Amino acid sequence: MSLTRPAATIAMALALIANAPASNRTATLNQSVASQLPLTDQQDYDDAMRGKLAELDEDILNEDGSLSWPIKRFDFLAEPPADTANPSLWRQSRLSAIHGLFEVMPGIYQVRGYDLSVMTLIRGKTGWIVVDPLLTPAPAKAGLALANKTLGKLPVVAVIYTHSHADHFGGVRGVTSAEDVASGKVQIIASYGFMAETVGETVLAGTAMNRRAQFQFGAGFPAGPQEVIGSGLGPALSVGPIGLLPPTLELPEGGATMDIDGVTFEFMEAGGTEAPAELVFYLPQYRALHSAEVATRNFHNVLTPRGALVRDALKWSRVIDDMLVRYGSKSDVILASHHWPAWGTDRVEQRLRNQRDMYRFVHDQTLRMANQGATMDEIAEDIGEPDFAAEDFGTRGYYGTYKHNAKAVYQRYFGWWNGVPADYDTLPKTEEAKKWVEATGGSKAMLARAQAAFDAGEYRWAATLGQKLVYAEPENRAARDLLAKIYTQLGYQAEAGTWRNIYLVAASELQREKQPDVPDVTSLALIASIPTADLFDVLASRFNPAKMRGEEAVLLFTMPDTGESITVDLRKSVMFPRKGSIDDFSTRLTINRADFNLLLAQQATLPELVQAGKASIEGDPAHLANMFGALDTPKPQFPIVTP
Repeated sequence: MSLTRPAATIAMALALIANAPASNRTATLNQSVASQLPLTDQQDYDDAMRGKLAELDEDILNEDGSLSWPIKRFDFLAEPPADTANPSLWRQSRLSAIHGLFEVMPGIYQVRGYDLSVMTLIRGKTGWIVVDPLLTPAPAKAGLALANKTLGKLPVVAVIYTHSHADHFGGVRGVTSAEDVASGKVQIIASYGFMAETVGETVLAGTAMNRRAQFQFGAGFPAGPQEVIGSGLGPALSVGPIGLLPPTLELPEGGATMDIDGVTFEFMEAGGTEAPAELVFYLPQYRALHSAEVATRNFHNVLTPRGALVRDALKWSRVIDDMLVRYGSKSDVILASHHWPAWGTDRVEQRLRNQRDMYRFVHDQTLRMANQGATMDEIAEDIGEPDFAAEDFGTRGYYGTYKHNAKAVYQRYFGWWNGVPADYDTLPKTEEAKKWVEATGGSKAMLARAQAAFDAGEYRWAATLGQKLVYAEPENRAARDLLAKIYTQLGYQAEAGTWRNIYLVAASELQREKQPDVPDVTSLALIASIPTADLFDVLASRFNPAKMRGEEAVLLFTMPDTGESITVDLRKSVMFPRKGSIDDFSTRLTINRADFNLLLAQQATLPELVQAGKASIEGDPAHLANMFGALDTPKPQFPIVTP
């Protein structure tokens, strides 16, 4: 998940293709899934319903009255699978949509089905220990209230962030407050390196990640048999403001054992797997293993479609094996930050073995074929899946896929070049597309070829032809409509929730004349949570040399309230910030960090702050104007399906 702003808050309200039916080819393929997988197996349904105590029956609203989570959004999944959806994904989505408060065992509870992720509540000696307070505050607050109403009201005494993705910390202000944390009433515990990795992975590239996340999660789109049915990892993103209260304790490298309100936690570091900073933990008094997002009920992304650093599938498998060796035989239950638990030591061990081995499978088979000379695309086409994926639904590609993850493993070892010389320095997509159209006899001929491929059910080839034509002629309505139909059928066939969402969102956007203009307004609370040095790195990543005016200069930013100084070497082509102060500066801006946050959040201007005595400038103020004037404004809704 991206930190800067959940894509769902954009509230695009874009409709997908109205009542687009499944083609005969799609319906046949989806029907065939039933003969290949044990879709009628009831064990997952029994597990997903086990221990249900209560549920919410009203929509969850944000503080401003806007809708955060519609309770009945996924009720349609109780019906038999539609032919416009892969029945395996339909089954996974139906299970993930089961919502309410659940008792894992006395003392451990989960709130599931009200966000992408799951919130776990552990009863301590004096209050609740909250694990992963969802993406936004409203569902976290509602889930906690449901637990207090059902189980007896308790204060929150601690919050644990299992890792550095926003759906595991963004709702923290729904369960506690900055005041309670500052006073010591609530402790916030996070994985080793949490703050650095939260900023590093999601803030610098946040705008682009958010835009891509709209495709990955189908954010802002309606749910239905011909629309979004889930992400594979969970139902959907809640809508609301992401918050972040910094940890009061980051665990030491390697993990630690500690007592939290009378409950013993054995924390094991798991960073560099699903997230750069991550932990799992074991509760010996409960014989319970919490696997965070390292081991869930799907094949995860080795490289997420929204964008992130490619993950290490080999390390991922080794961390799960470490969990198995340390805790497998000592665990009566395994629960996680997504999906539902599994009970019984034998099942815990088998689940960990299969989770471990699917990452090892994609890692080893990718390298085996690469060392035989296969290219990235050839490996993805031939990777297949391990034998246990035919029986264990928790190892199926509902979120990541074997094909997608094989490409990620290849990228980690070999980079973006697939080994084909012609692909090393290809033409830009638009220029290449125009030459494709010319080479195939013009737009009418290419449209006819794409239509013929579509009619023959060759949707992948049809998508290639249609995409080239749309990039060459973005205003070609016939090409856009055909490509939308192609993407729709590919989405209907997909077993991965991510793939379905990507295709269906693309289909919808092709039917729009233009994307809605959404301003990039980052919240003041979010800006305030970013360490100062990292904040200047974010500004530097927006520096546009073409906008740089005036002479080069050395700027000094002094922040009395935090005792920090940042020196910026402002050059014609680069803005380079570093921690610390210097005496030989061109211009110095003295401003409290709190007021600098207001400036960046566009809630105050520099002249206003200077006039109010909240900022002072020593030297030539034009240098500051040159720096701020050279910063690009991010484009939250940049085009993806068109050039």
